[in-house]
Amino acid sequence: MDKKLLGVIDATTYQEGLEPFVDHRSLAALPFGGRYRLIDFILSNMVNSGIRSVAIFPKFQYRSLMDHLGSGKDWELNRKRDGLFFFPSQINSDGIGSFTHFAENMDYFQRSTQQYALIANCYTVANIDFRKVLEAHIHAKCDITEVRKDGRSMEMYLVKLSLLTDLIEKRRETGYSSMKDVVTDLNHSYKICHYEYNGYVNMIDSISSYYQSNMSLLNSATWKSLFTKEHPIYTKVKDEPPTHYLNGSHVLNSVIANGCQIEGHVENCIIFRGVKVGKGSVIKNSIIMQKSQIGENCVLDSCIFDKDVKVEPCSMMRGSMESPFVVRKGTIQGALMKS
Repeated sequence: MDKKLLGVIDATTYQEGLEPFVDHRSLAALPFGGRYRLIDFILSNMVNSGIRSVAIFPKFQYRSLMDHLGSGKDWELNRKRDGLFFFPSQINSDGIGSFTHFAENMDYFQRSTQQYALIANCYTVANIDFRKVLEAHIHAKCDITEVRKDGRSMEMYLVKLSLLTDLIEKRRETGYSSMKDVVTDLNHSYKICHYEYNGYVNMIDSISSYYQSNMSLLNSATWKSLFTKEHPIYTKVKDEPPTHYLNGSHVLNSVIANGCQIEGHVENCIIFRGVKVGKGSVIKNSIIMQKSQIGENCVLDSCIFDKDVKVEPCSMMRGSMESPFVVRKGTIQGALMKS
């Protein structure tokens, strides 16, 4: 069973609704949950399902993605046979599971020894055992199995590798440019099956979904369903000291990563590595990414800060749960934001 599945991650998607965060990085590399990147979830799901060969097809701003994944060591994909592969997209490739993009790297599929391929997007937060999908696919003798949640496509498809290569090679004749085109065509002759996944799922395609999905991790039930001992979510290991909680600090119901320095009040927040929160500052319902610095006596509520944001003392910024206040990477916030 372990050697039957080939993993294919389509990282070419650009979500305009996440523009402040994806104009300088791939969507797959978007930080999530205090210490992860979005791609960690689908990649860990694949590894936990026994997949030992994974091809990643990036397109936009993929330097940070490649830096994060490296050789694949943290996912045990740095191996002599199979392992982790990067195939950057040409400028004319488009669509989820773009057959044009795959065709540019056809030799990878032709050399693969696996019988089946799992094609997935890079922005779904979930913990799925794809071995169960494969078992259902084989048992029902399906041509293509689409993974769904509550009847909605998760844009993950399991297909026999020989059929996938045939679809790629005949894309100009059929007009199919992606697996989604095949599944949604009412005139095809393939047996399409649907696998209903019942666990936690969140597809990150907007600022609102990004914010709500992060905040949902503060619910212990959600956390336990997503992060399990049996199927852990792997990420790049960074050696950093524990977070330092100074006198006067107060933390409630928050996720705090390593290397932080907390001297203020933090409540219902996701705090990434190396963040500093100054004395007297109050931060609630917010997401603060890596190495941001919050000065003293600041008030922040319902905010999302990208990496390396600096907030001057006595600043005040407020958003809402429906429309969080967003600050771009490397921005210095000060007097103009005070109220």
